[in-house]
Amino acid sequence: MLSVKDVSVEIGPARILDGVSLRIEAGEHVALVGPNGAGKSTLLAVLAGDLAPSRGEATLDGVDLAAWKYLALARHRAVLTQEHRLAFGFRAGEVVAMGRAPWARTPREDDDETVVADALRRTEIEQLRDRVFPTLSGGEKARVSFARILAQETPLVLLDEPTAALDLRHQDQVLAQARRLASAGHAVVTVIHDLSVAAAYADRICVLADGTVAADGTPEEVLRPELIGRVYEHPVDVLHHQGRLLVVPRRLHAVPPLDEGQGPWSAAH
Repeated sequence: MLSVKDVSVEIGPARILDGVSLRIEAGEHVALVGPNGAGKSTLLAVLAGDLAPSRGEATLDGVDLAAWKYLALARHRAVLTQEHRLAFGFRAGEVVAMGRAPWARTPREDDDETVVADALRRTEIEQLRDRVFPTLSGGEKARVSFARILAQETPLVLLDEPTAALDLRHQDQVLAQARRLASAGHAVVTVIHDLSVAAAYADRICVLADGTVAADGTPEEVLRPELIGRVYEHPVDVLHHQGRLLVVPRRLHAVPPLDEGQGPWSAAH
């Protein structure tokens, strides 16, 4: 469905991606993980067709992403970026309804109200419908933006750190919805920092390091202490807990206790 082959991205003198190849099929949830600066968001932008590679090819359904018309692309893929900003004071319900824009003047326009209501319900933001978007908290904005992605109803969904601003409960909610999308036949790609979370919700994990693919496979194949320790330059333990993998960093630097009456900014510390 979605493929990049030997893709490199150069911005000025910096090579952000270097010879990356990856294929995403319908019905699978692929997590992109890796340390800061590994190229995860850049790869997602290439997969979305928002960034043309310097070399290599990126195709959707066998057609070069650069050849797709904007409207057709919007009907095939939805993209959730890290930042959730709007220049005008739209209400949350109106922001979610923006996801229906690609289907204007088509028979699917008749489903707009039902689809928007379902997206609000699935993300548990019905009570936010009439709130002005800029007045929402960071986590609320993230959930409204994710609801907009659900309302867009595309076969391909690309999510860039969708849980970054969310509490534990809503992290689980968003990734459970991503998992359900994949189970329903959508292709889902998610940039995730938490390796344990990636293991719990993704079918495959693609590990990026220095702009290259260090590993690509099932969580069991990829989440190995020696590989993760090398990529992140920090030792980890990989534990099995209730049928899931947990990646636990080893604490290398013990923090000495404060002396009584001494603050953390004391010169002695």
